[in-house]
Amino acid sequence: MDNHSWLTLLQQQRAIAVIRASRQSLGVQMAKAVVAGGMSVIEITWNSDRAAELISQLRLELPTCIIGTGTLLTQVQLQQAIEAGAQFLFTPHVDTALITAAVDAGIPIVPGALSPTEIVTAWQAGASCIKVFPIEAVGGANYIKSLQGPLGQIPLIPTGGVTLENAKEFITAGAVAVGLSGELFPKPLVVAEEWEAIAQRANTLRQHLGVLHT
Repeated sequence: MDNHSWLTLLQQQRAIAVIRASRQSLGVQMAKAVVAGGMSVIEITWNSDRAAELISQLRLELPTCIIGTGTLLTQVQLQQAIEAGAQFLFTPHVDTALITAAVDAGIPIVPGALSPTEIVTAWQAGASCIKVFPIEAVGGANYIKSLQGPLGQIPLIPTGGVTLENAKEFITAGAVAVGLSGELFPKPLVVAEEWEAIAQRANTLRQHLGVLHT
């Protein structure tokens, strides 16, 4: 997937389901639950149980979805993620060597950044868009809005404080998409394996974002 196709997908879907699974089998069920709710862009955090195997499995079992990974910290992890079939890559930080490696492999990478300097550095290094994290700690949607004047040409994906209720505010403020983890997968629901309830949360999110019929 090239950067243009990736950005087009984000503009259509507006949300990424971020899965951190303590067991591979649980990760599969979490993914299928949000897919049942209408979502199709799924990030498996690299610190999930057997993340590489989980990505490969989901690529096979959910062929209409786009499966990527996040929390990548090193070149070794990035290469392993690519080999596992990850279709997009997230990092929690700006590392130009990782960005270059992803660009060379033809896979969209979304580095985590916070300050304007970090955001521009990542963008100029070849990032497809930028994960603004942790967004809640720096003012939420107002921070995204304040970046639009000088940096409006850079696609931003806020995470870390996005909820079902405020997700639309981030899109209205200028974000290309949002990332949600705990909000989609509350621990009590995961422990109880209440997959229908999680599917409903995904559906509710899509309704709030106005993408139910895309």
